[in-house]
Amino acid sequence: MSAAIHFTDLTDLASERLGGTVIAANDDFFAPKEALLKPGPAEWREGEYTERGKWMDGWETRRRREPGYDWAIVKLGLPGVVRGVVVDTSFFRGNYPERVNIDGCALDGTPGLAELNAVPWMDVLPLSKLEGDTKNQFAIDCPERLTHVRLNIHPDGGVARLRVHGTVVPGERVLARSEVDLAAAENGGYVVVCSDMFFGHRQNLIMPGRSTHMGDGWETKRRRDAGHDWIIVRLAARGVVERAELDTDHFKGNAPGACMLECCDAEDVADDSPSALTSKSREWEELVPRKALQPHARHIFEVRAGAPPATHVRLNIYPDGGVARLRLIGRVKRV
Repeated sequence: MSAAIHFTDLTDLASERLGGTVIAANDDFFAPKEALLKPGPAEWREGEYTERGKWMDGWETRRRREPGYDWAIVKLGLPGVVRGVVVDTSFFRGNYPERVNIDGCALDGTPGLAELNAVPWMDVLPLSKLEGDTKNQFAIDCPERLTHVRLNIHPDGGVARLRVHGTVVPGERVLARSEVDLAAAENGGYVVVCSDMFFGHRQNLIMPGRSTHMGDGWETKRRRDAGHDWIIVRLAARGVVERAELDTDHFKGNAPGACMLECCDAEDVADDSPSALTSKSREWEELVPRKALQPHARHIFEVRAGAPPATHVRLNIYPDGGVARLRLIGRVKRV
C-alpha cells in the first residue's frame, strides 16, 4: 500500500452496508453490541437514560467484578486482508476500556458460535492502550485473509464504533464467473483517486445496490473553470470490460452533462499510487466515447469492440456533478 493511501481510506470490511454484523458478545448490559457497526458517527444525548442506565451510542458492558475481559465477534461484510482498525471510544470518558486486542479467523459461509470457537484464531492487533472519547487508530500487519474478527476489551467498558479497513479478497468462485462487475467493492474493486469529492465520497460509486439518496453517491463541487472532473477505479482483477452501467439516481439538478470512459493496463502500479496513475506519461485508451447523460436515470453503454485488458478505468464527467453508481461488467483476463 502506498504511503499516500492511509488505511482509513480503504474499504471498511465490517461495514453494515456491506453485510457486516456483530454475531455474538459475552455481555452488552448497558448498550447493544449491534451499535458497534452503525454507519454514522456516534452521538451524545444529554440527560437521556434507559432502565439500565445512561443511554450510550455504542457497545457497553457492565463493570467486571472478577478477572477476565469482554469480547464481541464481528462477521465481516466482505472477507479481506485487514490493514488497520479504528476503535472509536467517542463519548466514553469514564467508562472506556483500558486496553484492547483483536483476533481474526477465516471461515466462509455463516458459521455459528460453536464453529467459530472450534477454529484457531490468529493475532491481528496485540494488546494496546486505548484513550477515552477518541478515534483510536491502529495500523495492522496481518497478511492473512479474514472473514471474522474478535474485539477483546480489557477489562470492560464501552466502545462506540469499530471500523476494520482493508483490501477485499473475494472467494475464488466470484471472479471465476463468466460475467462479473469488475468495479464492485464487494468483488475487490477500489476507487483510488478522484479530482474532487466535496459533496459525496468517491467509494460510494462502487457500493452494492442502488443509492438511497443524493448523498449516497460521488459528487463534486461546481466547477468555475474550463476543466472537468474524473475518478479512477482499480478493477477487482485485470479484465476486459464489455459493458458499463452508469446511474445518476437522485441527481436531478446536478447530474453531469456527459461522460467518457477510458482504461489502462497498469499492473506496474501495485501499491495504489495515485501519482503513478495520474502521471502524464500514463497512456489511457478510450472504452466509451463521450456520451450525453440524463439526470436521475440509469444508462447502459456498450464498450467498443476489441477493448484491451485493463487494470484501471477512468470515468470522466463533464463538467462536474454527481454519479450514484458505476458498474463495469466484463470478464477476468489472466496474464
